[in-house]
Amino acid sequence: MAIITFAAIYIGSYEVSLKIFELSGKKKIREIDHIRTRLELGRDTYHSGVIGYDLVEELCDILSDFARIMQGYRVREYRAYAGIVVKEAKNMLFILDQIKTRTGLDVGILSNSERRFLTYKSVAAKSGFEKMTKDSAAVIDVGGGSIQITLFIHGRVVTTQHLAIGTMRLMEMLYDIEHNFLHLEPQLEELVDKELTVFISQYMHPGEKIRNVILMGDYITEIMRKVPKAANEKNMVDARRFVDFLDKLDNKSVEEISEELNLSNEKDVLVLPSVILYGRLTQAMQAQTIWFPDVDTSDGIAYDYAYEHKIVRSPHDFEEDILSAAKNMSMRYMSYSRHINALIEMSTLIFNAMKKVHGMGRRERLLLQVAAILHDCGKYISLANSAACAYQIIHSTEIIGLSHLEREMVANVVLYHSTPMDPYEELADRMDSDSYMIVAKLAAIMKVANAMDRSHKQKFKNVKAVIKNKELVITIETVDDISLERGLLAAKATAFESIFGLKPVIREKRVYI
Repeated sequence: MAIITFAAIYIGSYEVSLKIFELSGKKKIREIDHIRTRLELGRDTYHSGVIGYDLVEELCDILSDFARIMQGYRVREYRAYAGIVVKEAKNMLFILDQIKTRTGLDVGILSNSERRFLTYKSVAAKSGFEKMTKDSAAVIDVGGGSIQITLFIHGRVVTTQHLAIGTMRLMEMLYDIEHNFLHLEPQLEELVDKELTVFISQYMHPGEKIRNVILMGDYITEIMRKVPKAANEKNMVDARRFVDFLDKLDNKSVEEISEELNLSNEKDVLVLPSVILYGRLTQAMQAQTIWFPDVDTSDGIAYDYAYEHKIVRSPHDFEEDILSAAKNMSMRYMSYSRHINALIEMSTLIFNAMKKVHGMGRRERLLLQVAAILHDCGKYISLANSAACAYQIIHSTEIIGLSHLEREMVANVVLYHSTPMDPYEELADRMDSDSYMIVAKLAAIMKVANAMDRSHKQKFKNVKAVIKNKELVITIETVDDISLERGLLAAKATAFESIFGLKPVIREKRVYI
């Protein structure tokens, strides 16, 4: 295939970056240039909620320069995104309009989950990833606004948690306390330790250690250059050596740290919270090995484009990550059971039988399976209002691999599989009309599937589903009385029929012992 020159632009909390890549069948993804410009947008967003006019002007000037550089490289395709720093700004729409008008660039907005997943995909494509996560590992992405931690145990995702202790946000929190940055190490350590203590107590078993930490964030490249590498391993260091080096930096001034790491900006105050975060995270996990995969959001943007256009193939099963995270979440809220396994199987069976009717694909089937796994988690909080509680739990919990919108859709499928669907006008602030239709279809399927095992006794064997003469015929074998299931299925049939034009019915093959 021909070589595609591709550009990835990312607007972060304190930096705007441009990476130029060559994408081809042979060399896959090759970085050919990287331009980074410091711009502390987060200082305004996290402090006042609005990005000031002067910073918007400077941002447009930077992006105009990037556009000229892209022309010089004869870039064929590009993707430009802004992160949470712009998303959380009250004047977001005006900023995007100014960028489009003054630079001609279309800039999309990434939610936290979308940005982190882009980076995660490029990390998972690295050859060392499967090896690092096979035992136990924490993938830690340190940003200006927050950090995200994804835990792996025995190669499977346990949880993904978002902590609002990014480097710039920490400095802004302390700036409100005192207006100079002298002797802030103790306060920074207290803030970080408080959040990590809660995380560890909630999501790690007592005495549990995370063998490997996969670390991403600013200054990590410069730090890694100073720490002796593990033998024959690229970008990998012993955790004890890593922490010892950070402890030495911790006792130095910003200027001394910058000099030690050969940073171009000698007064970069964000290097201090970065050093403290890396050290505290490594110690909290009691890790043995630190691996730096040397990727950032721009690499994730390029990888996502290359994967979408079939230039690269992913060696990692991201759907399994999503299902694993959902199952662990279900177990956390004490709702995982044989009934859930039965509901997953029944929902998937019905979904597959109706492909020509519902028009949905593999991604929607995955969302249905996640909803089936999580549909009972609200009972941990309230038996009477379990659906509403489940909605809040799902809506508030990061599931790596699902976008914010997809998580919203799953939460609504869970909510409306047991309650009447509200009209679109009442949900328009949550999702667009296409997403609403998907939620309605998946909720209808799950209503029928759940009715088939309402007793939680798994009475059926050898279940089959086919469409015949305007009916969804579900054929089952059983030795039990299924009067309850027949009655409940009939009660759910109206909503199902109104959406699909099919009536669900049970055909019983009686099995005699």
